[in-house]
Amino acid sequence: MDRNGKIYVAGHTGLIGSAIMRRLESLGYKNIITSTHKELDLTEKVKAAEFFKKESPEYVFLAGARVGGIYANNTYPAEFIYENIMIQTNVIDLSYRYGVKKLLFLASSCIYPKICEQPMKEEYLLTGPIEPTNEPFGMAKLAGIKICQAYNRQYGTNFISVIPANVYGIHDHFNEDGHVMAALIRKFCEAKNKGDRAVTIWGTGRPKREFLYVDDLAEACVFLMDHYVENEPINVGTGVGTSVSELAKLVKDVTGFGGSIHYDPTKPDGNPIRLLDIRRIKTLGWSAGISLEEGLRITYDWYQKNQNQ
Repeated sequence: MDRNGKIYVAGHTGLIGSAIMRRLESLGYKNIITSTHKELDLTEKVKAAEFFKKESPEYVFLAGARVGGIYANNTYPAEFIYENIMIQTNVIDLSYRYGVKKLLFLASSCIYPKICEQPMKEEYLLTGPIEPTNEPFGMAKLAGIKICQAYNRQYGTNFISVIPANVYGIHDHFNEDGHVMAALIRKFCEAKNKGDRAVTIWGTGRPKREFLYVDDLAEACVFLMDHYVENEPINVGTGVGTSVSELAKLVKDVTGFGGSIHYDPTKPDGNPIRLLDIRRIKTLGWSAGISLEEGLRITYDWYQKNQNQ
């Protein structure tokens, strides 16, 4: 990317968007444009078009999305599929119409089939049905990848798609609507403060996930904007799998909760295992640098300082 080029980070206040902002600023990019959801609802095409016409961004990081865990997806399926499809369709189309040089679209590892050979290669997409608990969000993200590919093929655009592992870190939503890491941190902290003897976690604890600290993802996104031009999506992860039960024990230790951990098998587990094949990005020269233990500690410390804000 041109250091003086105008860069639009859609979703700059969110978990991933704020990390991309930190990464760009640390590298000396200064011509960055943003807009809060209150200032600009990206589901509204006319207002979004006015923004693109006025600002004329040269590069776009499409991190704006409605996100959440299993509970949120199950509770608000209509909002998850509608809002995400509208946001990404509007931003991708307007990026083409207003001459954006390059766009990076952030998808999700939940778009892979529920039953899938592990680790999951990019070519496994659409080879089977996805996990039902993630379906509204996942279908929207699949559509986003296909929109980018269609515009590249028909209009010669340079729109790339990134599939990250389970992302966690500072600025996440630390509630029941949040991702598994943030939700667990809050659950254990509240149990500790209340003096509870046990924490109950949804599911069996057996599902295995790959956790990626958000600043590593941000570093990868900026790297890919400079080094990746292929039409096919690309995985970004650590290559390390951790079960929910293992993660819960780590969170228990970090938060200092002294009680026991119980599991509720009547609640859904989601995908049994979801690990990414990251050989493609490693071949390009990038790999994650923050361990799960280090990232968890950073996230917990941030939560402790900001939970009442």
